[in-house]
Amino acid sequence: MLQQVLKEIFGRQRFVLTSHARPDGDGVGSALACAQILRQMGREADVVLHDGVPRIYRTLPFADRVRTASQINGDYDAAIILECDSVQRTRLAGLEKNFLINIDHHLSGREFAHVNWIDPRAVATGEMVYQLAQAVGVPIEPEVATCLYTALMTDTGSFMFQGTDEHTFALARELVLAGADPVRCARNIYFAHSTAKMRLLGAALSNLHREGPLAWIWVTQEQMERCGARDEDCEGLVNYALSIQDVEVAVFFRELPDRRYRVSLRSKGGLNVASVAEQFGGGGHQCAGGCSLEGPLSVAVARMLAQVRLGERLL
Repeated sequence: MLQQVLKEIFGRQRFVLTSHARPDGDGVGSALACAQILRQMGREADVVLHDGVPRIYRTLPFADRVRTASQINGDYDAAIILECDSVQRTRLAGLEKNFLINIDHHLSGREFAHVNWIDPRAVATGEMVYQLAQAVGVPIEPEVATCLYTALMTDTGSFMFQGTDEHTFALARELVLAGADPVRCARNIYFAHSTAKMRLLGAALSNLHREGPLAWIWVTQEQMERCGARDEDCEGLVNYALSIQDVEVAVFFRELPDRRYRVSLRSKGGLNVASVAEQFGGGGHQCAGGCSLEGPLSVAVARMLAQVRLGERLL
């Protein structure tokens, strides 16, 4: 399918690239790197994200060129959607009018585009972007390597998620040799939290519950407002619950303004949390998944935990 993607790229000139709303490190890093690779190929490429670039990724090369918008404006030959399972999840109006190319590595990836390159064997979509560059012989510049290393590092949970192996580290080595600074990449992501996020973490951990190998936490809209926190400040909070000894699955519930709950799931590898999230219209991969549930909190928690417990019994 990579060859089909390349055929469409070679046959077109102007591209818009995007990822899912509230993009993570793989979504941002892959889009930034892919856009620059297209430019190196002599194409025009714009990156448009509904929610813009989260604060911790704004030091990435080319991040200042990203447009924040709710609608696609411009005459493009094709749209490349990275690390996303549907047009709707981009939250960008007008995207469906373009020829669509879908590049994704999730087990729950869906074939919604005209051309779909989905490879669950890749540990990150950034790995697939690297393969694209290799296939066309585009040299990996230090700036592109930095974006791809960030995508790889974040989507493997700092090289801790299931599926991380010698191949993952071989790719990381190639990106470092190409100019990515692993120390700087890590510091920019893991040592650049806002004060609001730290306060929100305290609120979330005050709600910590545990049941054997399962732990869950939540934050309310009122706590978000009291801490002065943004959506992006919720990223990674679930990992603190997962870090508890003997906890195998962690769940984070975040109340939204409309009283629904956004749910993040993490696993140490024993349970495929993507399959759990899919039961509620979400998705992800083996160790990381997400979805949304209707409130109130007690109902959302009960429904999600019942599905997690079912998954644990099936192991």
